[in-house]
Amino acid sequence: MRILMGAQNCGFGPASVLVAVARQLPEHKRVFVGDDVAAAFAHRNAPAFDGVHDGTHDLDGLLADSDLVVSAMDADLVLHSVVAHRPVVLVDCLFGFWQHRHSLARIRELCAGLPRDSFPAARRHLARLSPHERVLAAHFLADHSVVQNFPGVPRRMAGFAAAGASGGMHLTGPLVDREGLRAARGDGRADDGPGYDLIVNTGGFKNFLLDFDDRNDYLRLLDRWIPDLLADWPRFGGVLLCGGPYAGHRARTLRTAGRRVDRRFLPQRELLRRVATTPHYLLAPGLSALHEATLLGRLPLALHEQHYAHTFTVRHLAGTLFGRLAGRFSDVLPGHAPPEDDLAGTEALVAVAGRIREDDGLYARFRGTFNERLERYLALTPHQRQEGVAELRRLLDGPPAPAVIAGLLPAG
Repeated sequence: MRILMGAQNCGFGPASVLVAVARQLPEHKRVFVGDDVAAAFAHRNAPAFDGVHDGTHDLDGLLADSDLVVSAMDADLVLHSVVAHRPVVLVDCLFGFWQHRHSLARIRELCAGLPRDSFPAARRHLARLSPHERVLAAHFLADHSVVQNFPGVPRRMAGFAAAGASGGMHLTGPLVDREGLRAARGDGRADDGPGYDLIVNTGGFKNFLLDFDDRNDYLRLLDRWIPDLLADWPRFGGVLLCGGPYAGHRARTLRTAGRRVDRRFLPQRELLRRVATTPHYLLAPGLSALHEATLLGRLPLALHEQHYAHTFTVRHLAGTLFGRLAGRFSDVLPGHAPPEDDLAGTEALVAVAGRIREDDGLYARFRGTFNERLERYLALTPHQRQEGVAELRRLLDGPPAPAVIAGLLPAG
């Protein structure tokens, strides 16, 4: 079977989920199509696919040659598949996150009346929907939906059923690269390269608003902070600063406070090996990276929020040890609460990061309050860390994703 695969261009979360799914289907011909940050991730993890196509200029031809489409939260790819009369599976690790003004029943009605003769006509039909609502519409349009468990997800699944969803919706546990995790756990070492005491993982960073060279105040704040982090914590002799912002010409090795900082964009499985063997881990609070860490037995410390989805994640995990320890911009600006909207909330977080970076007083508070959180994190006993890991794994568990996905596809 030839499977066309694509992912939403919002950080590395959707693309990492797609790679994890692709690795579970080695008996099929897996072809990635996409651009921007999703394509960058696909290229960095090219062994997961049998072909990687940049851009969507030949999408109609690729669809015509495909037996099935798998979309990781890319609503437009689902719409293209429906118009091309190709069966499509939508994989969603943020199912409970999507906001909607229209009722689910109204979104389903719009989907029922969708014109299927051309993509532009179909897109115009759904033009009244917000970007979040278009993802929800894609769930109504897909032949099957695979949704990752998270607080609120079962309730939303019930809402879809009550609204008359006719496609199959399937709950899973973490949508991660299980084989890569097993290899990382069994390796005992990352490789023959430099060892690290600390990983700082920014994730993909780039999305509908954030970019490496524009609206990048968060990254510039990290650039100011990393030397001070090493000055405040001499125990960190080697630091890996990793993620999408450090690809290509941005990759470099720095010396600060007498310590080494490697800025890298690693292939996913190499990153997993590093996480498994590095004592301490700071990460942007994306769900995929959090799942990977906990399944490796590591309790990470959350960095401050880059965008609104991070705010959503930390808020819904507030009752866990991970959530209680997490860095928040509200530590620096008490009472700060981003708008309850993806775009406006992310814009507010960008503005806050810029203010902190430019204001010496706010920056000193940022540095001090995160040091307090880091001190609490480092003081955890091995038993407390493992309890924190177990707590998250219990909360986020669900049916094994490989078995669920295998059940949707014919063998060979």
